[in-house]
This record gives sequence, C-alpha cells and structure tokens, in this order.
Amino acid sequence: IFGTLMLIAIAIIFSVPMGILTALYLTEIKGKASGLIQFLVQAMSGVPSIVAGLFILSAVLYPITKNYSALMAALALAVLMIPTIARTSEEVLKLVPEDLRAVSYALGARQWRSSLMVVLPTVRSGLTTAAILGVARVVGETAPLLLTALSNNAFKFNPFDGPIASMLMYIFGLLQIGTEYSLARAWSGSLVLMLIVLALFITARRLGGKDTR
Repeated sequence: IFGTLMLIAIAIIFSVPMGILTALYLTEIKGKASGLIQFLVQAMSGVPSIVAGLFILSAVLYPITKNYSALMAALALAVLMIPTIARTSEEVLKLVPEDLRAVSYALGARQWRSSLMVVLPTVRSGLTTAAILGVARVVGETAPLLLTALSNNAFKFNPFDGPIASMLMYIFGLLQIGTEYSLARAWSGSLVLMLIVLALFITARRLGGKDTR
C-alpha cells in the first residue's frame, strides 16, 4: 500500500504541473508550437502502457540510473498521465468566460498573472477532476511497473533505492501463482486497491472544492 501511494504521489508531482502548463499554453498563449503540441498530446493519448515503460527503461533507466526504482516507475506512469490531464485541462480552461480575462487585462494584469490569479482559480475543481482522471488512467497499469520498478518484500522509503512493492505487482504475482489461496488474496488486494483509489478521489474532490465565481 505504501509503495502504491508513493508511486501515485511522485507521478502526480511530475504530471499535474506539466499537464496544466501544456493546457495553459494551448488555450492562453496559443504560440507557434500549439499545433505540434496538440498533435503530440493526441498521439500520446493512445500510447500503450508498456510503451511508456519501455521508453523510461531505454531512455532513463539503462543509460542513466541503471537501477530499478519507484522514481523510474513514477516517470513511466507520468508519461501516461500527462496527455489525459492536458486534454481534460484544456477543455476545462476553454469554459472560462472571455469577460474574466478581459476584465483582468483591463485592470492592468499581465497574461501570466491573469492566468495564475483569475483563470486557474475559476476552474479549480475542473483541474482537480483532470488530475483524478490522470490517476484513473494509470492506477491499474502493471506493465510499466514490470519494466521499471519490479517488486520487493521489504519496506522502501527511498524512491531511488531499488525495486519497490506495490499493490499492482502484488496482485499480478498472486495471479501468476494460481492457487486457490493466492487467487483469494489477489481479489482481496484488488478490493484494497479500489478502496485506496476511492479515498484518493474523495480527498481530491474535497481539496478541489467548488469553482470560484
């Protein structure tokens, strides 16, 4: 359970800011690279989870760290989360009335300040939903963990220190054994994982609150 929460937390730290910044660029700045970024986001949305694991394995783990760890797994999960968060955040930001932006500019606020102080608070709950959808995208993905985090029977509090245990790998390992007791434990692990996700979603919704009006 602790390993699962660590993986999700690190993945959120990487993916949520990147996804929201991408959405802000596409909706607020609309720079020359908007078309390319839009294409990349759409293309990444259809990437199989194992491809994200292979990317981190070949681009980061083997040439740089040479060590399976929670950080590597979280990076793979973040690759899968970013397109979902970016696309959802983009649609949410498009719902902000242009009048709010116009009033902000009329008061002398620069674009970055208007986006930070007016646009983002207005759709806070929508952005929270985007983060929730990002977590939902990866919470059941085992393939990236097989390639980046493996598993471990000991507690690991350091995300850089070797393989780490997680509910997904726990369930996968028990299903591989295939006995009556292991299958029962795998179902129990699935129930615990669902409860963890439910608790995360409820917490995120409470923290997100309602949109500012």
